[in-house]
Amino acid sequence: MIEYLLGIVIGILFGIITGLTPGVHINLVSVMLLSISAILLEWTSPLMIAVIIISMGVTHTFLDAIPSVFLGAPDPDTVMAVLPGHKLLFEGKGWDAVRLTVIGSLLCLILAIVLMPLFALIFPIIYSLMKPILGWILILIVFIMIIKDSNKKWAITVFIFSGILGLIVLRSEIRQPLFPLLSGMFGISALLLSLSNSVEVPLQVAEETIDVNAKDFLAIIGGAISGSFVALFPGLGAAQAAALSTIVFKIKEYAYLILVGGINTVNFVIALVSVYTIEKARNGAIAVVMEIISEIDLTRLIFFAAITLIVGGIATILTLKIAKGFAKVIEWIDYKWISLGIIGFITVLSLILSGWVGLIVLVISTAVGVIPQLCGCCRSNAMGCLLLPVIVFYVL
Repeated sequence: MIEYLLGIVIGILFGIITGLTPGVHINLVSVMLLSISAILLEWTSPLMIAVIIISMGVTHTFLDAIPSVFLGAPDPDTVMAVLPGHKLLFEGKGWDAVRLTVIGSLLCLILAIVLMPLFALIFPIIYSLMKPILGWILILIVFIMIIKDSNKKWAITVFIFSGILGLIVLRSEIRQPLFPLLSGMFGISALLLSLSNSVEVPLQVAEETIDVNAKDFLAIIGGAISGSFVALFPGLGAAQAAALSTIVFKIKEYAYLILVGGINTVNFVIALVSVYTIEKARNGAIAVVMEIISEIDLTRLIFFAAITLIVGGIATILTLKIAKGFAKVIEWIDYKWISLGIIGFITVLSLILSGWVGLIVLVISTAVGVIPQLCGCCRSNAMGCLLLPVIVFYVL
């Protein structure tokens, strides 16, 4: 037992690093652990390594809201939180924005664990029924998204441009394609506009100023269901689920951040159930876990579920405390230099992770990401960069 507690601590420490560092994803660290697993197994057990990876993954899904809100540097799973998070940041409520994502992460995690027995029963049925028509369902949802947009012409334009770019990038042999694609589309584009508008971050209030009402808790149900659903199918992730859930559950404003936080965490945790039920690992870190321990039986599923609850509770406290530190520090720093620093960091990291081609993708995706902000259509249409490739995958 002491060994596994140590694994939780190590995993949480890794999760803090990956969560707070833009571009350093848990999949990357998981693969690194897999590459040295032969050495690690001389000192510990496969289950211990699995505990480290799962603890790291859960912690990451809590803390990655901090750079998304305070720095505008999104993780692929939190790109949809950037706009509402930044809006609250410039109202002096950056800590509250993170708090809302933490509420979503923790409560959706608890609800998902409670519903795990039900998911284990229905996942094989849903998978067999939905897989043949999933592409058509996505087409219908995209159609609804565009129809509801106030500027339909530009909504279609942004969806098509971002979708074509996504098809090209994701079908190429570029390394880590999502990083330059999403960082430009949702990160650098917003930062550039902040620079052009001479934005200054106001004094941040590191205490609760936003009341969450009963209606907002619909986002908890939406997060648990959406996060669980996307864990079943390849190509769908937390970012796509957030874009689609706004249509299905009609979630707006503050509840949206609760939704994004919840989906992000549930998507990771429920991947364990998809491995157990349909033997498909829909998450890179979970796929690495399966490489190490080979299979997940009922006993291990219950054990891992308990680990996620323990880590989720600890990560909640850590995220809120670290976010308060960010709220106190960011007001003393010129946001222009923060924006320039993050743009430079993302640019260098794109070059390192994806090469010169990644740099080109970063520039093009940034240009596309600026369009909805200048033309007044919803930024969720830029999720075409991921939705269109998934639609093509299932329909064609």
